[in-house]
Amino acid sequence: MRRFIASLDIGSSLIKLIVGEVVKNKINILACVEAPARGIKKSYIINSESAKESFIEVFKKAENIVGIPIKKVIATVPSLYAECFLSSGTVATISEDKVIRNQDIVKAMQKCVYNKIMDNRELVTVLPTSFKVNDEVVINPLNMISEKLTMKAIVVTVPKKNIEGISALLKSIGVELIDIVISPLGDYYEYKNKELNKQVGAVVNIGEEVTTVSIFNRGILTNLEVIDIGGAQITNDLAYVYKISLEDAKNIKENLALAHTRLAQPNEAITLTDKHDENIKINQYDASEIVMQRLTEIINLAKKQINLLTKKEISYIILTGGVTESVDFDILVEELLGNLGIIGNVEEIGARSNKYGTAIGMIKYYNSRLKLRNVDFSIFNLEEIEELGGVDKRVNIPDNSLLGKLFGYFFDN
Repeated sequence: MRRFIASLDIGSSLIKLIVGEVVKNKINILACVEAPARGIKKSYIINSESAKESFIEVFKKAENIVGIPIKKVIATVPSLYAECFLSSGTVATISEDKVIRNQDIVKAMQKCVYNKIMDNRELVTVLPTSFKVNDEVVINPLNMISEKLTMKAIVVTVPKKNIEGISALLKSIGVELIDIVISPLGDYYEYKNKELNKQVGAVVNIGEEVTTVSIFNRGILTNLEVIDIGGAQITNDLAYVYKISLEDAKNIKENLALAHTRLAQPNEAITLTDKHDENIKINQYDASEIVMQRLTEIINLAKKQINLLTKKEISYIILTGGVTESVDFDILVEELLGNLGIIGNVEEIGARSNKYGTAIGMIKYYNSRLKLRNVDFSIFNLEEIEELGGVDKRVNIPDNSLLGKLFGYFFDN
Protein backbone atom coordinates (compact mmCIF):
# COMPACT_ATOMS: atom_id res chain seq x y z
CA MET A 1 0.00 0.00 0.00
CA ARG A 2 1.11 3.56 -0.64
CA ARG A 3 1.44 5.35 2.67
CA PHE A 4 0.92 9.12 2.71
CA ILE A 5 1.45 11.19 5.86
CA ALA A 6 1.15 14.96 6.39
CA SER A 7 2.98 16.79 9.17
CA LEU A 8 2.34 20.30 10.46
CA ASP A 9 5.19 22.01 12.30
CA ILE A 10 3.82 25.07 14.11
CA GLY A 11 6.63 27.51 14.80
CA SER A 12 6.75 31.06 16.06
CA SER A 13 7.64 32.65 12.72
CA LEU A 14 6.58 30.00 10.20
CA ILE A 15 4.06 27.21 9.90
CA LYS A 16 5.49 24.37 7.80
CA LEU A 17 3.36 21.68 6.17
CA ILE A 18 4.90 18.65 4.49
CA VAL A 19 3.06 15.92 2.61
CA GLY A 20 5.20 12.85 2.09
CA GLU A 21 4.91 9.36 0.68
CA VAL A 22 6.87 6.77 2.65
CA VAL A 23 8.50 4.11 0.46
CA LYS A 24 10.90 1.60 2.03
CA ASN A 25 11.73 3.96 4.92
CA LYS A 26 12.44 6.82 2.51
CA ILE A 27 10.23 9.87 2.14
CA ASN A 28 9.22 11.26 -1.23
CA ILE A 29 8.22 14.87 -0.65
CA LEU A 30 5.00 15.68 -2.50
CA ALA A 31 4.55 19.14 -1.00
CA CYS A 32 6.70 21.31 1.23
CA VAL A 33 5.13 24.68 1.98
CA GLU A 34 5.14 27.37 4.63
CA ALA A 35 3.21 30.43 5.73
CA PRO A 36 3.89 33.23 8.21
CA ALA A 37 2.82 32.25 11.73
CA ARG A 38 0.31 35.00 12.42
CA GLY A 39 -1.46 34.91 15.77
CA ILE A 40 1.11 32.47 17.18
CA LYS A 41 3.72 33.08 19.87
CA LYS A 42 6.16 30.44 21.05
CA SER A 43 4.01 27.89 19.18
CA TYR A 44 0.89 28.80 21.21
CA ILE A 45 -2.26 30.13 19.56
CA ILE A 46 -2.75 33.62 20.97
CA ASN A 47 -5.09 35.00 18.29
CA SER A 48 -7.38 32.37 16.81
CA GLU A 49 -8.59 34.42 13.85
CA SER A 50 -5.10 35.42 12.69
CA ALA A 51 -3.77 31.90 13.25
CA LYS A 52 -6.70 30.46 11.33
CA GLU A 53 -5.77 32.60 8.33
CA SER A 54 -2.22 31.22 8.47
CA PHE A 55 -3.45 27.64 8.72
CA ILE A 56 -5.83 28.09 5.80
CA GLU A 57 -3.02 29.63 3.76
CA VAL A 58 -0.53 26.82 4.34
CA PHE A 59 -3.09 24.08 3.66
CA LYS A 60 -4.23 25.80 0.48
CA LYS A 61 -0.64 26.00 -0.75
CA ALA A 62 -0.11 22.29 -0.16
CA GLU A 63 -3.44 21.34 -1.71
CA ASN A 64 -2.62 23.38 -4.81
CA ILE A 65 0.55 21.34 -5.25
CA VAL A 66 -0.88 17.92 -4.44
CA GLY A 67 -4.24 18.54 -6.08
CA ILE A 68 -6.16 16.86 -3.24
CA PRO A 69 -7.56 18.33 0.00
CA ILE A 70 -5.50 17.48 3.09
CA LYS A 71 -7.86 16.53 5.89
CA LYS A 72 -5.63 14.60 8.31
CA VAL A 73 -2.32 15.70 9.88
CA ILE A 74 0.07 15.03 12.69
CA ALA A 75 1.12 18.27 14.35
CA THR A 76 3.69 19.63 16.76
CA VAL A 77 2.51 21.00 20.07
CA PRO A 78 4.56 23.30 22.32
CA SER A 79 7.31 21.54 24.27
CA LEU A 80 7.08 24.04 27.11
CA TYR A 81 6.40 22.24 30.41
CA ALA A 82 6.71 18.82 28.76
CA GLU A 83 7.59 16.10 31.24
CA CYS A 84 9.37 12.76 30.88
CA PHE A 85 9.06 10.21 33.66
CA LEU A 86 10.07 6.58 34.10
CA SER A 87 7.24 4.11 34.56
CA SER A 88 6.69 0.35 34.50
CA GLY A 89 3.86 -2.09 33.92
CA THR A 90 3.33 -5.85 34.14
CA VAL A 91 0.60 -7.77 32.29
CA ALA A 92 -0.36 -11.39 31.70
CA THR A 93 0.03 -12.53 28.09
CA ILE A 94 -3.24 -12.75 26.19
CA SER A 95 -2.91 -15.77 23.90
CA GLU A 96 -3.38 -19.37 25.01
CA ASP A 97 0.04 -20.35 23.69
CA LYS A 98 1.57 -17.53 25.79
CA VAL A 99 3.51 -16.17 22.81
CA ILE A 100 4.11 -12.43 23.26
CA ARG A 101 2.52 -10.43 20.46
CA ASN A 102 1.88 -6.76 19.69
CA GLN A 103 -1.29 -6.64 21.76
CA ASP A 104 0.63 -7.76 24.84
CA ILE A 105 3.07 -4.89 24.37
CA VAL A 106 0.16 -2.49 23.97
CA LYS A 107 -1.34 -3.75 27.22
CA ALA A 108 1.98 -3.26 28.99
CA MET A 109 2.21 0.29 27.64
CA GLN A 110 -1.30 1.01 28.83
CA LYS A 111 -0.33 -0.32 32.23
CA CYS A 112 2.62 2.11 32.27
CA VAL A 113 0.28 5.10 31.95
CA TYR A 114 -2.84 3.87 33.77
CA ASN A 115 -3.69 6.28 36.60
CA LYS A 116 -0.28 7.93 36.22
CA ILE A 117 -1.20 10.96 34.09
CA MET A 118 -2.80 13.96 35.76
CA ASP A 119 -6.13 15.23 34.46
CA ASN A 120 -4.58 18.47 33.22
CA ARG A 121 -1.96 16.68 31.12
CA GLU A 122 -2.05 14.82 27.80
CA LEU A 123 -0.08 11.75 26.79
CA VAL A 124 2.33 12.35 23.90
CA THR A 125 4.05 8.98 23.72
CA VAL A 126 5.40 5.98 25.62
CA LEU A 127 9.00 5.03 24.83
CA PRO A 128 9.95 1.53 26.05
CA THR A 129 13.44 1.23 27.51
CA SER A 130 13.48 -2.48 28.38
CA PHE A 131 11.33 -5.58 28.87
CA LYS A 132 11.53 -8.47 31.29
CA VAL A 133 10.51 -11.93 30.10
CA ASN A 134 10.95 -14.97 32.37
CA ASP A 135 13.16 -12.87 34.68
CA GLU A 136 15.41 -12.01 31.73
CA VAL A 137 15.84 -8.42 30.51
CA VAL A 138 15.39 -8.22 26.72
CA ILE A 139 15.20 -5.50 24.09
CA ASN A 140 12.44 -6.97 21.93
CA PRO A 141 10.05 -9.50 23.49
CA LEU A 142 7.98 -10.23 20.38
CA ASN A 143 7.39 -13.95 19.75
CA MET A 144 8.98 -15.00 23.05
CA ILE A 145 6.99 -17.34 25.33
CA SER A 146 6.07 -16.21 28.82
CA GLU A 147 3.15 -16.08 31.26
CA LYS A 148 3.70 -12.36 31.77
CA LEU A 149 5.47 -9.34 30.36
CA THR A 150 7.04 -6.47 32.28
CA MET A 151 7.96 -3.20 30.63
CA LYS A 152 9.95 -0.17 31.69
CA ALA A 153 9.31 2.96 29.67
CA ILE A 154 9.69 6.72 29.47
CA VAL A 155 6.29 8.43 29.41
CA VAL A 156 6.12 11.87 27.77
CA THR A 157 3.28 14.27 28.57
CA VAL A 158 2.42 17.93 27.98
CA PRO A 159 -0.18 20.26 29.52
CA LYS A 160 -3.57 19.96 27.83
CA LYS A 161 -3.47 23.69 27.13
CA ASN A 162 -0.57 23.00 24.74
CA ILE A 163 -2.94 21.01 22.56
CA GLU A 164 -6.41 22.47 22.92
CA GLY A 165 -5.91 25.61 20.84
CA ILE A 166 -4.24 23.78 17.97
CA SER A 167 -6.79 20.96 17.97
CA ALA A 168 -9.73 23.37 17.98
CA LEU A 169 -8.26 25.49 15.20
CA LEU A 170 -7.60 22.51 12.94
CA LYS A 171 -11.12 21.24 13.57
CA SER A 172 -12.53 24.64 12.62
CA ILE A 173 -10.96 24.37 9.14
CA GLY A 174 -12.03 20.76 8.65
CA VAL A 175 -8.71 19.05 9.41
CA GLU A 176 -8.44 16.08 11.77
CA LEU A 177 -5.54 15.98 14.20
CA ILE A 178 -4.56 12.30 14.12
CA ASP A 179 -1.59 12.54 16.47
CA ILE A 180 0.58 15.01 18.35
CA VAL A 181 4.37 15.23 18.46
CA ILE A 182 6.77 17.47 20.35
CA SER A 183 9.59 18.87 18.23
CA PRO A 184 12.50 16.98 19.90
CA LEU A 185 11.04 13.67 18.70
CA GLY A 186 10.84 14.93 15.13
CA ASP A 187 14.31 16.47 15.33
CA TYR A 188 15.97 13.30 16.54
CA TYR A 189 14.15 11.07 14.12
CA GLU A 190 15.29 13.15 11.17
CA TYR A 191 18.98 12.91 12.07
CA LYS A 192 19.26 9.61 13.93
CA ASN A 193 21.45 6.74 12.80
CA LYS A 194 22.66 3.42 14.22
CA GLU A 195 25.60 5.04 16.02
CA LEU A 196 23.52 7.74 17.70
CA ASN A 197 21.05 5.07 18.82
CA LYS A 198 23.83 3.52 20.93
CA GLN A 199 24.89 6.76 22.62
CA VAL A 200 23.75 9.48 24.99
CA GLY A 201 23.49 12.89 23.37
CA ALA A 202 21.58 16.13 23.00
CA VAL A 203 19.55 17.84 20.30
CA VAL A 204 19.44 21.64 20.28
CA ASN A 205 16.77 23.26 18.10
CA ILE A 206 17.33 27.02 17.76
CA GLY A 207 13.91 28.34 16.87
CA GLU A 208 12.69 31.86 16.25
CA GLU A 209 11.68 32.67 19.83
CA VAL A 210 12.83 29.69 21.87
CA THR A 211 15.62 27.12 21.88
CA THR A 212 14.69 23.56 22.82
CA VAL A 213 17.33 21.34 24.43
CA SER A 214 16.57 17.61 24.65
CA ILE A 215 18.50 14.60 25.90
CA PHE A 216 18.39 11.19 24.20
CA ASN A 217 19.71 7.99 25.75
CA ARG A 218 20.10 5.27 23.10
CA GLY A 219 17.42 6.91 20.99
CA ILE A 220 14.98 7.45 23.87
CA LEU A 221 13.97 10.96 24.91
CA THR A 222 14.71 11.25 28.64
CA ASN A 223 14.59 14.97 29.42
CA LEU A 224 14.12 18.37 27.80
CA GLU A 225 13.96 22.07 28.54
CA VAL A 226 12.90 25.16 26.62
CA ILE A 227 15.15 28.24 26.79
CA ASP A 228 13.46 31.57 26.23
CA ILE A 229 15.80 32.81 23.49
CA GLY A 230 16.04 32.25 19.74
CA GLY A 231 16.88 33.62 16.34
CA ALA A 232 14.59 36.62 16.75
CA GLN A 233 17.02 38.00 19.34
CA ILE A 234 19.66 38.30 16.63
CA THR A 235 17.28 40.35 14.49
CA ASN A 236 16.40 42.53 17.47
CA ASP A 237 20.08 43.09 18.26
CA LEU A 238 20.83 44.27 14.74
CA ALA A 239 17.77 46.51 14.70
CA TYR A 240 18.72 48.06 18.05
CA VAL A 241 22.39 48.64 17.32
CA TYR A 242 21.85 50.17 13.90
CA LYS A 243 18.47 51.76 14.68
CA ILE A 244 16.89 50.14 11.64
CA SER A 245 13.61 48.34 11.00
CA LEU A 246 13.20 44.67 11.87
CA GLU A 247 12.77 43.94 8.17
CA ASP A 248 16.12 45.51 7.33
CA ALA A 249 17.73 43.77 10.31
CA LYS A 250 16.43 40.40 9.12
CA ASN A 251 17.83 41.09 5.67
CA ILE A 252 21.26 41.83 7.16
CA LYS A 253 21.13 38.66 9.26
CA GLU A 254 20.24 36.48 6.29
CA ASN A 255 22.20 38.10 3.46
CA LEU A 256 25.18 40.02 4.84
CA ALA A 257 26.29 38.82 8.28
CA LEU A 258 28.18 35.61 8.95
CA ALA A 259 27.87 33.42 12.03
CA HIS A 260 31.57 33.93 12.84
CA THR A 261 33.88 36.89 12.28
CA ARG A 262 36.85 34.78 11.12
CA LEU A 263 36.08 35.18 7.41
CA ALA A 264 34.00 38.36 7.61
CA GLN A 265 35.10 41.22 5.33
CA PRO A 266 35.14 44.82 6.66
CA ASN A 267 35.04 46.19 3.12
CA GLU A 268 31.84 44.34 2.20
CA ALA A 269 29.00 46.61 3.20
CA ILE A 270 25.54 47.90 2.42
CA THR A 271 23.96 51.32 2.93
CA LEU A 272 20.57 51.67 4.60
CA THR A 273 18.35 54.41 5.94
CA ASP A 274 17.86 54.24 9.70
CA LYS A 275 14.83 55.29 11.73
CA HIS A 276 16.09 58.88 11.77
CA ASP A 277 16.11 58.96 7.94
CA GLU A 278 19.90 59.06 7.95
CA ASN A 279 22.02 56.92 5.63
CA ILE A 280 24.24 54.45 7.48
CA LYS A 281 26.84 52.05 6.18
CA ILE A 282 26.87 48.56 7.70
CA ASN A 283 29.88 46.35 7.01
CA GLN A 284 29.96 42.58 7.17
CA TYR A 285 32.51 42.31 9.96
CA ASP A 286 30.62 44.51 12.43
CA ALA A 287 27.28 42.87 11.65
CA SER A 288 28.85 39.42 11.99
CA GLU A 289 30.26 40.35 15.38
CA ILE A 290 26.75 41.11 16.64
CA VAL A 291 25.36 37.87 15.23
CA MET A 292 28.27 35.84 16.59
CA GLN A 293 27.87 37.23 20.10
CA ARG A 294 24.21 36.28 20.29
CA LEU A 295 24.72 32.82 18.74
CA THR A 296 27.56 32.20 21.20
CA GLU A 297 25.24 33.08 24.07
CA ILE A 298 22.54 30.71 22.78
CA ILE A 299 24.93 27.78 22.33
CA ASN A 300 26.56 28.35 25.72
CA LEU A 301 23.15 28.47 27.38
CA ALA A 302 22.30 25.20 25.64
CA LYS A 303 25.54 23.63 26.91
CA LYS A 304 24.72 24.72 30.44
CA GLN A 305 21.22 23.31 30.13
CA ILE A 306 22.57 19.96 28.89
CA ASN A 307 24.66 19.68 32.04
CA LEU A 308 21.56 20.36 34.14
CA LEU A 309 19.43 17.82 32.26
CA THR A 310 21.80 14.86 32.50
CA LYS A 311 24.84 13.74 34.46
CA LYS A 312 25.76 11.16 31.83
CA GLU A 313 28.66 11.71 29.46
CA ILE A 314 27.47 13.29 26.22
CA SER A 315 28.70 11.80 22.92
CA TYR A 316 27.10 14.29 20.52
CA ILE A 317 25.20 17.57 20.33
CA ILE A 318 23.04 17.97 17.21
CA LEU A 319 22.11 21.55 16.32
CA THR A 320 19.16 22.21 14.06
CA GLY A 321 16.77 25.00 13.08
CA GLY A 322 16.93 27.51 10.25
CA VAL A 323 19.65 29.63 11.88
CA THR A 324 22.07 26.68 11.73
CA GLU A 325 22.33 27.24 7.98
CA SER A 326 23.93 30.66 8.51
CA VAL A 327 27.20 31.02 6.65
CA ASP A 328 30.17 29.90 8.78
CA PHE A 329 27.95 28.51 11.52
CA ASP A 330 30.15 25.41 11.40
CA ILE A 331 33.18 27.48 12.45
CA LEU A 332 31.34 28.70 15.54
CA VAL A 333 30.12 25.20 16.43
CA GLU A 334 33.63 23.76 16.16
CA GLU A 335 34.98 26.57 18.35
CA LEU A 336 32.34 26.15 21.06
CA LEU A 337 31.53 22.43 20.96
CA GLY A 338 34.55 20.79 19.35
CA ASN A 339 34.01 17.24 18.12
CA LEU A 340 30.70 16.94 19.98
CA GLY A 341 28.97 19.42 17.67
CA ILE A 342 26.99 18.12 14.70
CA ILE A 343 25.01 20.44 12.45
CA GLY A 344 21.83 18.79 11.21
CA ASN A 345 21.59 18.32 7.47
CA VAL A 346 18.21 17.71 5.85
CA GLU A 347 18.82 15.71 2.67
CA GLU A 348 15.31 14.96 1.39
CA ILE A 349 14.80 16.33 -2.12
CA GLY A 350 12.17 19.06 -2.07
CA ALA A 351 12.83 20.11 1.51
CA ARG A 352 16.58 20.64 1.80
CA SER A 353 16.61 23.11 4.63
CA ASN A 354 17.08 22.57 8.35
CA LYS A 355 13.94 24.54 9.05
CA TYR A 356 12.02 21.52 7.71
CA GLY A 357 13.91 18.97 9.81
CA THR A 358 11.24 18.69 12.51
CA ALA A 359 8.38 18.23 10.04
CA ILE A 360 10.18 15.52 8.07
CA GLY A 361 11.26 13.73 11.24
CA MET A 362 7.64 13.74 12.42
CA ILE A 363 6.65 11.71 9.36
CA LYS A 364 9.45 9.21 9.99
CA TYR A 365 8.46 8.98 13.64
CA TYR A 366 4.80 8.34 12.92
CA ASN A 367 5.63 5.86 10.17
CA SER A 368 7.64 3.80 12.66
CA ARG A 369 4.51 3.47 14.81
CA LEU A 370 2.47 2.28 11.88
CA LYS A 371 5.13 -0.28 10.96
CA LEU A 372 5.17 -1.75 14.44
CA ARG A 373 1.39 -2.01 14.47
CA ASN A 374 1.47 -3.49 10.95
CA VAL A 375 -1.27 -1.03 10.01
CA ASP A 376 -1.99 0.41 6.58
CA PHE A 377 -2.66 4.13 6.80
CA SER A 378 -2.90 7.12 4.51
CA ILE A 379 -4.26 10.62 4.84
CA PHE A 380 -5.86 10.04 1.43
CA ASN A 381 -8.66 7.59 0.67
CA LEU A 382 -8.54 4.99 -2.10
CA GLU A 383 -10.02 7.24 -4.75
CA GLU A 384 -7.60 10.05 -3.90
CA ILE A 385 -4.62 7.69 -3.96
CA GLU A 386 -5.67 6.53 -7.41
CA GLU A 387 -5.69 10.18 -8.49
CA LEU A 388 -2.11 10.52 -7.28
CA GLY A 389 -0.83 7.57 -9.29
CA GLY A 390 -3.22 4.69 -9.17
CA VAL A 391 -3.16 1.63 -7.02
CA ASP A 392 -5.66 -1.23 -6.93
CA LYS A 393 -5.60 -1.76 -3.20
CA ARG A 394 -7.95 -1.37 -0.31
CA VAL A 395 -6.74 1.31 2.11
CA ASN A 396 -7.41 0.76 5.77
CA ILE A 397 -7.60 4.01 7.72
CA PRO A 398 -7.80 3.19 11.43
CA ASP A 399 -9.59 5.23 14.04
CA ASN A 400 -7.38 7.37 16.24
CA SER A 401 -6.91 5.70 19.61
CA LEU A 402 -4.59 5.35 22.56
CA LEU A 403 -2.74 2.72 20.54
CA GLY A 404 -1.47 5.40 18.19
CA LYS A 405 0.16 7.26 21.05
CA LEU A 406 1.63 4.15 22.63
CA PHE A 407 4.15 3.28 19.95
CA GLY A 408 7.35 5.25 19.85
CA TYR A 409 10.38 4.51 17.75
CA PHE A 410 11.95 2.02 20.16
CA PHE A 411 11.73 -1.05 17.92
CA ASP A 412 12.84 0.86 14.84
CA ASN A 413 16.25 1.70 16.35
